[in-house]
Order: sequence, then C-alpha cells, then structure tokens
Amino acid sequence: MKRTHVPVHQIEMRIAELSQLFNSMDPTPFHHRDLDPNAEKFLESWALEFPQGSHFRVVVHIEKMPQEESAGLVSEAIHNHFTYKAMLAKRSLRTLLLEGRTSLLVGLGFLAMCLLGAELLSGFTSNAFLKLVKESLVIGGWVAMWRPMQIFLYEWWPIVRRSRIYLNLSRAVVHITPVKK
Repeated sequence: MKRTHVPVHQIEMRIAELSQLFNSMDPTPFHHRDLDPNAEKFLESWALEFPQGSHFRVVVHIEKMPQEESAGLVSEAIHNHFTYKAMLAKRSLRTLLLEGRTSLLVGLGFLAMCLLGAELLSGFTSNAFLKLVKESLVIGGWVAMWRPMQIFLYEWWPIVRRSRIYLNLSRAVVHITPVKK
C-alpha cells in the first residue's frame, strides 16, 4: 500500500512580546489562557487556506523574548485553545444536525398535510380560486422543506472543515524564536 505524505504547512507570526499572543481579559493560568482574538483569527485564516488534512508548524517570532523558557507553555496554550475550538465546532455540528432532523420531521409533516390538502382540492379544477389554493399548498409544502435541505446539503460541511482544521492546529508543532535584527 502506498503511503501519501501529509503536507506540513508553516504559519509564522511576529509579535512584539509574548503577552500579545494571549487574551488580556482572560484570568486563567498561562497555559490555559485564550489566545488573543487577533492571534486566533490570524492562525485560523492561514490554516483555512490549506487543505483540511494538512499538518501545521507554527513559528512565533518575538521581538522581546521572555526571560524564562516559555516555548512549552506557548505550545500547550495553542494546543489547548484549538482543542477547545474543535470541541465547540463538534458541539455546533451536533446541534445543527439535531435542528436538521427536527426541521426535517416538521417539514415532512407539513408537506404531507399540504399535499393531502392539495389532493382534496384537485377535484375542484373548475374553480380558479381553489386551483390557486391547491398550487399554493403544494408550493408552501415544498418551501417548508427548504431549511432541512439547506442544513443537510450545505451547512454541515463548513463546520466539519473548521473542526478538522482546529484539530490539526491543536496538534501543531510550535516554535518560538527571537526576531533577528
């Protein structure tokens, strides 16, 4: 069996000091802190440019290096943050699919009632108003299927893609280097 090589893409970011990487409003310990929203968006936007099966290497260039060794803590913080984001994406997917199933049941029930009503009115083909009501019931019944079709055809796969990207970012190799002057 031929094994394919999974590409490793490098994402580089440059910051003045380490504190810029983290959300200043988050009071939790360093390695559990949320990333700064701008840092998070930066990493996500770059990661989303690559195929969802990609692996990542994150290189953080810091102008003012901290005195203590912080590479392990930064790596753990990035991994924790994107593991949490992947969990949120999976939860969002479960919620969306539950909504899809519920709206599918409601839509099918409404469609069945509308088609049954249209069938009952089909005997009155000479009355223009009843013809209009019949066609409106058919159209209304199919419009009720719009939301479940939207969910099951289009809305779920971007969430799965983001979840996979988050998982890959949570496993990224993280390096911290000083900015070369």
